[in-house]
Amino acid sequence: MGVRTWRRCLDAAGVRGDIARADYSAAERYVRRRNFVNWVPARVLAPPESQPHMAAAGALMRYTDDLCDTGPAAGRAQRFEEWVDHVGTALETGSSGLPLVRAYVHSVGLLDLSREWIDTYMAGTRVDLDFPGFAQEADYRRYVDTVVLPSSMVFFGSLMPRRVLEQSFTSTVRLISDASQRVDDLTDLFEDLRGGRLRLPVSDLDRHGVTRADLEQGRDTPGVRALLSATASSARASLVESERILGEIPPDYRPLIRFIIGLFHKRLDDVEARGAAVIRRPYNDGKMAGLGLIVRSRRMGASTKALPGHAGPGTPAVRPS
Repeated sequence: MGVRTWRRCLDAAGVRGDIARADYSAAERYVRRRNFVNWVPARVLAPPESQPHMAAAGALMRYTDDLCDTGPAAGRAQRFEEWVDHVGTALETGSSGLPLVRAYVHSVGLLDLSREWIDTYMAGTRVDLDFPGFAQEADYRRYVDTVVLPSSMVFFGSLMPRRVLEQSFTSTVRLISDASQRVDDLTDLFEDLRGGRLRLPVSDLDRHGVTRADLEQGRDTPGVRALLSATASSARASLVESERILGEIPPDYRPLIRFIIGLFHKRLDDVEARGAAVIRRPYNDGKMAGLGLIVRSRRMGASTKALPGHAGPGTPAVRPS
């Protein structure tokens, strides 16, 4: 598919100097190791000049998320605060002893990136240190606005800086953020429950007569199916509306964004096909299906259309399993 060498991507991005190039290479290895399924499409579909900056932003956010989610609970808050202070100081001074941070700081300088979204993301991510769950839909939406949307804007800022009007673009990215979070809530449901977390609003469970024990014990009841179906329908509606982004961005970036939207559609298709099985065993993307999405996304090129062939919003798709 014509994947460009990493050296050529660094050249295209204007990354000069052995240290800077080594920093970006370290960031790329980290992202590839931690998020291989999503990084391969980026290497194939994203413009080469954007890939080092995407790697830098992706590595910084992935490392931040890991600090919140892994390691001994004791002292986790202190480690996170030290990390936030370190990143803030690095952005102010332009220097850091850590390659992953140096790479992002270098991108900020090369692309003249605003600090607004990274600062907002860092501040909002503190909630994941001791995730309280969502009592109401309003709590979930607040989480999207304070954590998911800022991380999405950091990603898009590194992918195509200054290429779109931020005010109108932000509302579109929020749709993608909402859809992606709801999809993740469904595909991660098995693992989250076993880790003691529930990311579906309690009010949604109450609305469908579902208890947390129903989910933890993998019960296939009409209420559970209705809950999963309603969550999937909400995600699908936001995802379909977000497809307008393909008409808002320059042609070179459409294949990758088309793939990202298509991947979330595919995951919803999978959830809808599996029904209550999503609360009984882990979800994993099928590698061959992902390859097909890459090929189709690239083949459609500069088209402003999304990938066809997915169920429409409102489809009553969660079936008994």
